[in-house]
Amino acid sequence: MEPQSQDLKTAPFLTLGRFHISEDYGFLLPNPLKELPDHYRPWMEIANRLPHLIGSHQLRAQVNEMPLLNCQFLTGYREQRLAHLVLTFMTMGYVWQDGEAQPKEVLPRTLALPLVEVSRNLGLPPILLHSDVVLANWATRNPGRPLEIRNLDPIVLFPGGESLRGFILVTVLVEKAAVPGIKALVQAVNAVLLPSPDSLLQALQQLRLSIQDITRALGQMHDYVDPDIFYAVIRIFFSGWKDNPAMPAGLLYEGVSKEPLHYSGASAAQSTVLHAFDEFLGVRHSKESADFLHRMRDYMPPSHRAFIEEIHSAPSLRDHILSSGNSQLLTAYNQCVEALAALRSYHLAMVTKYLITAAPKAKGRKTSHLPGPPQALEERGTGGTAVVRFLKSVRDKTIEAILHQSV
Repeated sequence: MEPQSQDLKTAPFLTLGRFHISEDYGFLLPNPLKELPDHYRPWMEIANRLPHLIGSHQLRAQVNEMPLLNCQFLTGYREQRLAHLVLTFMTMGYVWQDGEAQPKEVLPRTLALPLVEVSRNLGLPPILLHSDVVLANWATRNPGRPLEIRNLDPIVLFPGGESLRGFILVTVLVEKAAVPGIKALVQAVNAVLLPSPDSLLQALQQLRLSIQDITRALGQMHDYVDPDIFYAVIRIFFSGWKDNPAMPAGLLYEGVSKEPLHYSGASAAQSTVLHAFDEFLGVRHSKESADFLHRMRDYMPPSHRAFIEEIHSAPSLRDHILSSGNSQLLTAYNQCVEALAALRSYHLAMVTKYLITAAPKAKGRKTSHLPGPPQALEERGTGGTAVVRFLKSVRDKTIEAILHQSV
């Protein structure tokens, strides 16, 4: 139930509006709603108390007593997105409330039926996604002030306190930092079509700056997110039931399917930003990495997925630059690729800190207020991939995209 769009093939030039991408917020949902209509108060009452209900092991009992509500009173796209956010947060809490040793393998119909209905309306899978955790999960305290941590709050939370708040909001700021890069990408695609070397050069320079800003924004994780809390408390709630040894059979959605369903957990690989940059710059990943990344596109809002496809079908930037013989364009292109490789190296170092280094510390902690660390997903991302090997591969393949001037 995304906003209606015109036939994507009729417009000769690329625009963000055709894909419901905001000029101000990029892939972030502009000004997400914080409240649903009164009919859905039972959902919101649980969602607003989620950290307490999970921490006190009361969430499952609350969900089991929840009335079955029809989605017909949800009007408009933003209400649908908030409903998906609320229902998927409740779902993850319900499944993982007692840790990975005792996951719930059946989702009750009072949660499963509306979740699947709203997911179908949105063209999204019925599980927590990057588009829930980040894109639709932010609100400004003062709308007139800039988007920065102290002026932002998440709408729905799990246990994890300030570290979870920081994780969500830093990722919101990463998406915001990408906005000039997304706009530059559109300008560049159109500059190739015209062609306009000056406009293309300017766009490539802006794209490089934006990628560097993304890296700086990501660096705020170190200030706001405790690695031990992230590893031992937060991470399990982003874990799915595909490629997860803790739930090999998948999750049965009661009243929806007689067989359990398998879905990957929320992952940074579900962010449209780097997919779009890769397609534009012509970065080609290994088959294993490419297969995983393409599967993650099924976990994006359909219009964002369509945007990536549009970039993919545009004339090749690499071919254009090589055939132009323009050394300034070649240098600017290579600077974009180098900035993207640096971003991926930085992300790799961060994942090593928050995942690999945190794991033995969590295992060695005998007595603590923190729940046991998720053993089944050790050294794997919440999307189910062997994360370090994957991140090294995508970084190395990015470096391989650097162009060399033919003599």
